[in-house]
Amino acid sequence: MPNEPKNNASNNFFSDNRWLILTAAFVFLIYLLLPVLMPFLIAAVLAYICDPLVDKISLWGYKKYQFGRTISTVLVMLVILSAITLLLLIIIPLIQNQSLLIVERLPSIVDNLRTTTEPWLKAKFGISFAIDSAHLQEIISKNWKTAGSILGDVLQTAGTNSMALIGVVANTLLLPVVLFYLLRDWDEFIAGIGSLIPRHLIEKTTDLAREIDQMLAEFMRGQLTVMLIMSVFYSIGLWLAGLDNALPIGIIAGLLNFVPYLGPALGMGLALLVGALQFNTFSQIIPVLGVFGIGQLIESNMITPKLVGERIGLHPVVVIFALLAGGQLFGFVGVLLALPITAAIAVALHHIKDSYLDSDAYLK
Repeated sequence: MPNEPKNNASNNFFSDNRWLILTAAFVFLIYLLLPVLMPFLIAAVLAYICDPLVDKISLWGYKKYQFGRTISTVLVMLVILSAITLLLLIIIPLIQNQSLLIVERLPSIVDNLRTTTEPWLKAKFGISFAIDSAHLQEIISKNWKTAGSILGDVLQTAGTNSMALIGVVANTLLLPVVLFYLLRDWDEFIAGIGSLIPRHLIEKTTDLAREIDQMLAEFMRGQLTVMLIMSVFYSIGLWLAGLDNALPIGIIAGLLNFVPYLGPALGMGLALLVGALQFNTFSQIIPVLGVFGIGQLIESNMITPKLVGERIGLHPVVVIFALLAGGQLFGFVGVLLALPITAAIAVALHHIKDSYLDSDAYLK
């Protein structure tokens, strides 16, 4: 009998905190299953973004005949596949071309630095470049010729770790399959999840889910529009500045705009690298800097406030921290889930703040 109070206290603890315990156990299970869940989580994020498009296309048709969700899902997936293929066709040649330019022009850049910068560094700090450009050219050319052996080493390593290779291939092949079923049956999945929520919590949960969905929808779709506009702007601007490969660099800089401040900085770094390899004087690089400076002013003061808006409630600093923290904790999956989780936390904190401002603890 003396054990009864302890048992009752233990039962009360689990009963009072059952949702918190279940949530912690679910998060821990997700963490353990991250390698397996990768294609499912990526497909879920893509399905969430593309579901409104599938809904609209499914209503298209002629008279009584409509496309339906199956045909609409196939069409949307073809668009996604085409966009990814086009992006790879743009980026891969850029990487190849710039690699060749580095091999050809790096020795001349070193020589220019030695003639222009080395005298000043030597006079001020006693520093000199102990680099032989001819020897550097020989090293780069030799390693460039043998770079093809890297593929053989990768394949050999993959052969010795066949299970890891099979896992990567399986996840890659599984992704479009999972995406197809999630897109086609997205509304049914959401309705099924809603049917499991306790009835006394359904109204509050629905309101929270609607707010989170509205925040995420406005943020993601607004950011996609901003990325498209900035890709066009950077491509045209860099082309007018006379930069080689202006189109791929502009597209990459626009896509990286999804990460505030950090993305444009990386895009500008890539453009400056190409400019340093292409141009002979610093004055020729100034227009490239001008394109990114004007682009940031327009994007920060006009485009993003209009298309995304401060009503989203996700400050750029919060977005950067969420993406970096998610990547640090859970890798690529963490980056995918960073914004949805942050949006949910932001909505929850908003409701907690309202409850606190209406409580006796604040009003007294």
